[in-house]
Amino acid sequence: MTKQTFLQGTLILILAGMITRFLGFINRIVVARLMGEEGVGLYMMALPTLFMVMTLTQLGLPVAISKRVAEAEAKNDPQKVKRILIVSIIATSITSIVFTVGLMFAAPFVASSLLTDERTLYPLLAISPILPIVAVSSVLRGYFQGKQNMKPQSYAQVIEQIVRITCVAFFVKLLLPYGVEFAAAGAMISVILGEFISLLYMLYVFKRKKKVKIRTNFFSYLKSSKSTVKELFSIALPSTGSRMIGSFTNFLEPILVAQSLAIAGISSSLATKQYGELTGYIFPLLFLPTFITHSLSIALVPSISEAEANLNKNLVHYRIHQSIRLSFASGAIATVVLCLFSSPILTYMYGTDKASSLLVLMAPFFILLYVQSPLQAALQALDLAKPAMWNSLIGAICKLTVLFLLASNPSFGIHGVAIAMSVGVVLVTLLHFAALQKAIQFSIPLKDICKMVALIGVTWMVGSWIKDIYETVQPNILLFALSLLALVIFYIITLFMLRFITKEELIQLPFFKKWLK
Repeated sequence: MTKQTFLQGTLILILAGMITRFLGFINRIVVARLMGEEGVGLYMMALPTLFMVMTLTQLGLPVAISKRVAEAEAKNDPQKVKRILIVSIIATSITSIVFTVGLMFAAPFVASSLLTDERTLYPLLAISPILPIVAVSSVLRGYFQGKQNMKPQSYAQVIEQIVRITCVAFFVKLLLPYGVEFAAAGAMISVILGEFISLLYMLYVFKRKKKVKIRTNFFSYLKSSKSTVKELFSIALPSTGSRMIGSFTNFLEPILVAQSLAIAGISSSLATKQYGELTGYIFPLLFLPTFITHSLSIALVPSISEAEANLNKNLVHYRIHQSIRLSFASGAIATVVLCLFSSPILTYMYGTDKASSLLVLMAPFFILLYVQSPLQAALQALDLAKPAMWNSLIGAICKLTVLFLLASNPSFGIHGVAIAMSVGVVLVTLLHFAALQKAIQFSIPLKDICKMVALIGVTWMVGSWIKDIYETVQPNILLFALSLLALVIFYIITLFMLRFITKEELIQLPFFKKWLK
């Protein structure tokens, strides 16, 4: 099975993430234009419940499998890899069955009593069959990540999005005449089909390239693998805790938003519409750079785990520094562009710029979100999943508290929700950094901090100048695209000048190797 270096694996994941994000944006635009703000609101209100149940189903095993398989590979122990796979398959199979049945029975109560909109019942029921599919996919993803082979899951991501975007318009149009709630359910069905086809692909690759046979008496093998169970769940449970906190917070979020905005005197229909704008229009833009940071995080766990297993502490520090530097570089340009060009971006994408004030408010704070992901991955790779979990809990409690206090105030309304989410992002990132500093004396040099400030400042100045030119000429989408291209080219040149990306790193990539040597 082909193994990639840290940067090679990251680049493969980034390219796949770029493609899937682009396809995902097309998918969102199609859904938004077909279903409207209310339909998007129903769709987005149902998703947090799904994410919470998916987190429970996976038990945090993808990260744990990735770390333990990487360690076993470093020690050349194929039997341990086999034990890891069997334990994981048994655990996720049981949880997926339990939570699929549970979600089906709980859906009416969740829709009517918690989400305060009975129409969310249909999307919740439509999405429940996805849990067993996700359970098996999570085990395979963790296995390939631990092998430091990022190609299978990258191809699977692209396949999943292609299937989803191919099906979503058909199912939404088919069911829209019956109501927006059925259209939202149709969008969920396309998600299931995409996940299923991508799972079939990963199973094919696994069967073709596996080096260990897993045909055995599962439960008798499980009894003899107690140490493996303990090793897996020492990471999996705190990781589940962190994700569960996030998923439970996201589950409570639409409920708390609906209740708080009701206290502020905003109707249920308008609250759903505003929440749809925030989560359906603003969030996809804010989370756009996370395909890069997420890719770095996935590749970081096995890389740090391997370095730690080989007692190479200098490499551990270097990898964390490298991932933070690259994550910040990917997020800084997004922050500047979203702040300066919020109105034209929303107008060209969704046909309205109503939510531009929310985007400008949140974008500067979300630059810390792009650094947060690799910090959390580093904590998990260093067996510090528990501190990461507690940090997530503290951040979630603070976010929900601020959300209720501000959103229920008529002076803030939906802007109070945006402020609360920004507070949560900043707090958790700072706590993760403090945990790493305490555990391994990790710190960011003052020189790098100065570079970060310079990168943002210079890009903002040039971006403001380009924006002024754009607005003085007759604005159109072609001129807008050329304006963004000019800013991105300047930004890339600045990255090299400030050494956010170095020649030594590019040489490690096959595409650049022959040109730069």
